[in-house]
Amino acid sequence: MDYTAKHLDVVDFGGEVDYSGHQWFQELPPRPEPQPVVQPYIPDDAVIQQNEAFDFALKAAPNVLYGRFKQYGQLGVLAWCSEFSEMIDSLKQLGFSGNMFVATRAQALRTCEEILKLKLDIKMQIILMYLSSQVARLRRFLDSGEHQWEDYPIPEFPLDYRTYST
Repeated sequence: MDYTAKHLDVVDFGGEVDYSGHQWFQELPPRPEPQPVVQPYIPDDAVIQQNEAFDFALKAAPNVLYGRFKQYGQLGVLAWCSEFSEMIDSLKQLGFSGNMFVATRAQALRTCEEILKLKLDIKMQIILMYLSSQVARLRRFLDSGEHQWEDYPIPEFPLDYRTYST
């Protein structure tokens, strides 16, 4: 087997081709057609109002969560997570229809950070994991893997079984 990658069936008789009479680059290359001017997108009033409503709800979300925690404790956080899940579904629908503004997206990402910064004394780790999963779900939709998030709370499960056995 020949590993030199030379073609043995090609015969080169030598001699150079005379290009002295050829004039190079005499024809100008064709210019590309100018792109047509596209009219800027002007959203409907309903889309603007919907984005403003989401912006308001996202700004209020950390305060509502804290209020529910103060009023009902850990079960208030669980109930709020259910409502937050419905809002995430609505935000996803807004995004898939192509009507989500960049400001709404940025506010949603800020809201996720603010929720995780809250000092909530949640002892039931399943509720903490559910809250984190809802925040992660919204972030995955908004950010599509561009950023690695490291601000999630760490569950505090008992790891040494001997301390809890008789």
